[in-house]
This record gives sequence, structure tokens and C-alpha cells, in this order.
Amino acid sequence: MNTRTKRRMMAVTGIIVIVLVVILAVVGGSGAAKSATVADAVAGKYADQKIQVTGNVVENSYATNDNVLTFAIYDKDGNPAEQLNVRYEGGVSATFGNDVTAICTGKVAGDGVLHATELVTKCPSKYENASSALSVSRLLEYGDQVVDKPVKVSGTVQAGSLKAVGAGDRFVLADPDSGKTLPVAFDGALSDEIAEGSSLVITGSLSADGRFTATNVALEG
Repeated sequence: MNTRTKRRMMAVTGIIVIVLVVILAVVGGSGAAKSATVADAVAGKYADQKIQVTGNVVENSYATNDNVLTFAIYDKDGNPAEQLNVRYEGGVSATFGNDVTAICTGKVAGDGVLHATELVTKCPSKYENASSALSVSRLLEYGDQVVDKPVKVSGTVQAGSLKAVGAGDRFVLADPDSGKTLPVAFDGALSDEIAEGSSLVITGSLSADGRFTATNVALEG
């Protein structure tokens, strides 16, 4: 083997070593997160380690400021008074809301807050029969007779109206026959199957200003 061939082999070997080092560094830096409970995360057992914590969103604990979502979660099978504060930079999905199951991945910083880089929400599908529901048009015809009274209404989600929790009216319910619309406020979690044009059955009450506050939102089925 001549000197030139030896040098060439050494160079190739060096490149391979460098590539392997880079791959190991990337894999090591993005290793799988350790599963942790809310209680362990609150206790600081995994300080500055990448962990994944699953919990339910504490009612009305969320706020969004400059695309930063802050909220608290609790373990539904543990002590409800033990809560972990979470900070997440990113868009809020329509499935986020009160008591929804949130899977949060990130690190607990010195402030005791889980700074999440990943957020996944799980909301079970809900279906309800529309046979006893009023149409949007029929509801509006009743006017003051149904204000602040519990009613069930059916309709479709108006295009472009579906929003994340905390961004104003959650969606607008439209009557596909008459075109009449009804703004709907809802702070719970929506099924990830709900989209523009989905047929819904909602339960709640109509306020004097014409806004409907829903306590339950289900897909028509």
C-alpha cells in the first residue's frame, strides 16, 4: 500500500469518525423523555431533565400572551391540589380546554415551571342525537322566551369561525337551511374530529345579547 493510499484511507476514516460523533451527539441530545407524574415533577425530582408529564388542564388556569400559552395540570388519579404549571410557546389547538388531557414534554426550570417544547392534547370523540335539538333559526325565533334557559341546538360550524380556547367566540353555529348564525362561547375541549362544516349538537343557554354559552359540544351522530 503506497503512501498516497494510506493518507486517503486515513482521511476517509477521519470523516467517518466525525460523522459518527455528530450522529451520537444529535441522538443523545434528543433522547426520549422520561415519563414523570405531576407529583414527581412538582417535587423537583427531575430538575432540568427532559420529561413527559400527563395531566388534566386545571379549569380556567390557562392564558395566552404573545403566542405563549400558560396553564396548570393535575393528576386526575392523584391529589387534585397538587398542580404543575406549564409554559408552552406555540399555537393552541382547538382540542385544548378545561380538563382536557395534556401530554407535556420539556424541562422543569428553576422556577418550578415545566417549559414544554411539545404539547399534545387528547379529547375523546363525542356524539349526540339531534332529534330533540332546535335549529338555529327556531332558537332565534323563540327570542326572550329561551334566554338563560338550558336548550339543545343543532347546526354546522361556519367556515373560518373555529378558534382556540381563549380567543373569543369558539365558533359560529350556522343553520344550513336558513343561513342564520349563532356565535358560541365554549371553554371546554373540542374533539379533534370537529372542523369547519361539522354538524354539531350543543347544549347550553342563550344570553340576552344573542350569544350562546355552551356547556357541552358534540358531533351529531
